Amino acid sequence: MLVHPQFDPIALRVGPLAIHWYGITYLIAFGLFLWLAGRRARMPQHAAVGWTRQDVDDVLFYGVLGVVLGGRLGYCFFYKPDYYLHHLAEIVEVWKGGMSFHGGLLGVLLGLYLFGRRRGRSFFEVSDLIAPCVPLGIAAVRLGNFINGELWGRPAPADLPWAVVFPQAHDGGIARHPSQLYQAAGEGLLLFIILWFYARKPRATGQISGVFMMGYGVLRFVAEYFREPDDFLGLRALQLSQGQWLSLPMVVVGALIFAWATKRNQRPAG
Repeated sequence: MLVHPQFDPIALRVGPLAIHWYGITYLIAFGLFLWLAGRRARMPQHAAVGWTRQDVDDVLFYGVLGVVLGGRLGYCFFYKPDYYLHHLAEIVEVWKGGMSFHGGLLGVLLGLYLFGRRRGRSFFEVSDLIAPCVPLGIAAVRLGNFINGELWGRPAPADLPWAVVFPQAHDGGIARHPSQLYQAAGEGLLLFIILWFYARKPRATGQISGVFMMGYGVLRFVAEYFREPDDFLGLRALQLSQGQWLSLPMVVVGALIFAWATKRNQRPAG
C-alpha cells in the first residue's frame, strides 16, 4: 500500500501572502471552464443564436459567485446546521475550509437563472451550454482534496495496490481507498467525456442539463460507497451517507428534466 505524500497545502508564499494548492485547483477549474465554454459558444448551434465570448465571461462571473456562496452555505446548513446556527459569524470564514458541491450547484443554478433573465435567455438554454464544461473543473478540485489529504476513503484491503494510508486520518495507519481520485475520475473525467460527446450534436433544450444531473448524481452516489462519511454525521438512514441522500434528488430531477425536454421536442408543430 502507498502512503499519502503529505503535500504542503501552501504552494507558494509571497511575503505574508500564502497561495494554497486548493485555491489553485479552483483557478484551474475556472480556467478550464472558460476554455471549454468558449469552444462551445463557437459551435454552430450556439453561435447561430448569438452566444459570444463575452457571454461566457459573464456566465463565469455569476457561476463563481454561486459556487462560493452556495458551496459555503450548503456546507454550513447541509452538514453542520446546529453548529453554524449558533455561530453565524463563522459562516464567512471560508479560509477554515468547508464547501459543499450540492450547495455550490444550487448557487450556480440561481446564478444561471439571473444571467438568463438579464440576457433574455431561458434557463435551460444557458445550462445546456455550460453543463459539459463543468466536470473537468470538478476533477481539478478533487485533486486539490487529495493534495490536502482530506475527504479520504473508507478502509480498503491492505493488498489493494493503490490503497493509501492517510496519516492525518483519525486512525492514522490503515489502508484506505483514495476516494478523491475515484471522484476525479468518475464525476470529473468520465462525466466530461459522456457530456462532451453527447453535446456535440444539437439536442432538445434541457436534455444536456438532464444528462448532467443524472450522470453526476449516479457517479457521486457510487463514489460515496468508497468515501469515509463525515465523522460528525456518520451514515444516515438506510446506511447511506449525506452525500448519497443529496445525490438521489439530482438523479430524479435530472430524469424528469430529460423526459420533459424529450417529450416537448416531440410535440407536433402548431
